[in-house]
Amino acid sequence: MDDYLKEALEIVRAQAKVRVMTSQEIVSMVRNLMHGLKAVVQGGSGASSPTAQEDAKGKPLDAKKAIREKSIICMESGKSMKVITKRHLAKYGLTPDEYRAKWGYSKDTPLVCKELQRARRKKMQDMRLWERRKKPE
Repeated sequence: MDDYLKEALEIVRAQAKVRVMTSQEIVSMVRNLMHGLKAVVQGGSGASSPTAQEDAKGKPLDAKKAIREKSIICMESGKSMKVITKRHLAKYGLTPDEYRAKWGYSKDTPLVCKELQRARRKKMQDMRLWERRKKPE
């Protein structure tokens, strides 16, 4: 096996131990690291060309892939965050509804990462607010 591949696999294995990664993220990271390590050793800058999934600024090209388990990537700024807020979108002259329309999300898609969305849903189910509103007769 190629030395660059071994090194890349070690780095990705360490990264996968500390955060949840999809198989696509793992493969992409191994590929990018392998090419980057090769470029550094051969005297290049180490900057690899953008992958098929991301453009030069690191933004995902497919808006559906921007919503991840532990983060959501803003398609306007390329920043990774847990929630895309109204305030953040206002910097780009957009409302959340305009952002969803521009990037092809459905109207009811929450602009939060999947982990936070699940946590909020569970908390609301545990609170059972609909039962508290019923008045005893």
